Amino acid sequence: MLNKKISCKTGLKKYAINRSVFEKEIEICKRDSKKNKSGCNWRKCKDCGVLPLLYKLYKGELIEDKDRIKKLKNDILGIQ
Repeated sequence: MLNKKISCKTGLKKYAINRSVFEKEIEICKRDSKKNKSGCNWRKCKDCGVLPLLYKLYKGELIEDKDRIKKLKNDILGIQ
């Protein structure tokens, strides 16, 4: 059993992935979401955690609030 409290808020660092990887992955999400009507191979953009993960790895920003996640997905993919 794990005794330590796990928190992603500690140790967040920017640029764990480089800009070109970040932008390439965002473009893949955009392309597949548009091509497959709001979904890549899994067809679940609404429930997907890839965009918040990419922001965490590139910008060092943890996005957990449901409203912020919806806004992020809407801004990037045009879905709510």
